[in-house]
Amino acid sequence: MHALHRRVEIAVLVLALGAAAACATQTRNAVPPGTAQPDRFLYDRGMAALNEKKWITAREFFKQVVETYTQSQVRPDAKLGLADTYLGENTAESLVLAINEYTEFLSFYPTNGRADYAQFKLGMAHFKQMRAAQRDQTETKEAIKAFQAFVDRYPTSSLLDEVKAKLRQARDRLNDSDYQVGFYYYRARWYPGSIDRFKTLLKEDPEYTHRDAVYFYLGESLVKVKLEAEALPYYERIVKEFEQSEYLEEARKRIAALKQDAQSKAQGKP
Repeated sequence: MHALHRRVEIAVLVLALGAAAACATQTRNAVPPGTAQPDRFLYDRGMAALNEKKWITAREFFKQVVETYTQSQVRPDAKLGLADTYLGENTAESLVLAINEYTEFLSFYPTNGRADYAQFKLGMAHFKQMRAAQRDQTETKEAIKAFQAFVDRYPTSSLLDEVKAKLRQARDRLNDSDYQVGFYYYRARWYPGSIDRFKTLLKEDPEYTHRDAVYFYLGESLVKVKLEAEALPYYERIVKEFEQSEYLEEARKRIAALKQDAQSKAQGKP
């Protein structure tokens, strides 16, 4: 938590230096005298700017609501709007601040009608920072954590299908990383290592999108250590589960060869 707070402090400083002071002045003096609902007026102006992707302008309007009208009915929505400006800006610094704002919203307003939206966007703030499979997967794991929390907490949300799709993508990214480790072991001919890595991947995520590659190289690894009978079902899974796969034809060849070999052994042929 201390590390997150430090990242937030740094991000605030960076964005503050980059923001236009004139914009802040304009928004601070934006409420006409005699306005009946100044909080609603500021919020609506913020939403208009947000829809036009004017992140800094929208941010200033939302900040006024959050900081000045602490009892306003639109304060929770303004808090989300503020977070959305950071997410929309989509820089390394702004995404850190988006995570902080969504996390605070969920802490302050856990029963709010838009808590599911905040949880989804929290996941997206991590999702946008996911790195390639060969690199550090910390943000991928955080995205998975946030999306899984959504699935557990909001099973009736209208956002559920979208969240599940993002969760699948994040899990695939993490498992792409594990697959590449297993494939490296296979290429290095350390078959016990590749077998262990591939089996663990399939156990932890049996719905992995690219599991056809795992099936194939797991089968190949098992054949290399003379466990042909154990390898056969993995080749058969490729044929059963994938109508299209770059491994499909080779899998069929392996199945035919292994069955023929097994039949020859059963008949006592050399």
